[in-house]
Amino acid sequence: MQLREKLDRNTAMVTAWSTSPSAEIAGQLAACAFEMVTVDMQHGAHDEASAYSSIRAIHARGKPGLFRIPVGRNDLASRALDMGFEGVIAPMINSTDDARAFADAMKYPPLGSRSWGPVRALELHGDKTPETYFRSANRETLAIAMIETREAVEALDSILAVEGIDGVFVGPSDLSISWSNGEGVNPHRPDMQDALADIAGKAVEAGKFAAIFAVDPSDVQTFFKMGYRIAALNTDPGAIMAGAETMLGAAKP
Repeated sequence: MQLREKLDRNTAMVTAWSTSPSAEIAGQLAACAFEMVTVDMQHGAHDEASAYSSIRAIHARGKPGLFRIPVGRNDLASRALDMGFEGVIAPMINSTDDARAFADAMKYPPLGSRSWGPVRALELHGDKTPETYFRSANRETLAIAMIETREAVEALDSILAVEGIDGVFVGPSDLSISWSNGEGVNPHRPDMQDALADIAGKAVEAGKFAAIFAVDPSDVQTFFKMGYRIAALNTDPGAIMAGAETMLGAAKP
């Protein structure tokens, strides 16, 4: 699968973020220069039907798709893989137990307890047979744990040590709320930047990867320099609004 291969080459990648329950919009995002598209069912408006239609539209454009489950919905994690997503992001992984439960849903035995049935994944990934999919899935389908609280930062080493967790994904807005003890939302808090760099460094030391959400496009290169390999760039409404502003700026005197 594409995503694991690119991570193995240490490629820095940007993902689009699909929140609108529209396979057409997800497909259009995939047609852009993003390396992948993430379908969000936590804060986005997607339901299962729109998410599974979206991965087909994304794959038709030759791009891999990630899927973010709602908090605690590990049942949807393995189902998303069966539908053809190459990785799943799980929010609010705050402890080793949270990480183990998520990894268990994502990986086949003996590593986890994922049930067999990737019918649609095999349709999308036509280079795989049932046998080769089974043999490669535990490595090629990615379990990505979100780090977005002080509790998670404190447990980071043990979360990264969980076999079956492939990487971590930082939500800097949520982390800023926890970091400030509820003072407000500010992903650019100066006193949090060293912690962001430390998370990426620890992931690399553990032989895993780090990803992060970037509200501002100017943050992406800073995150890559910290060691993050995937940056999520805003959301689909944000991309539409930015594109419209650019076009209108050129159209109007």
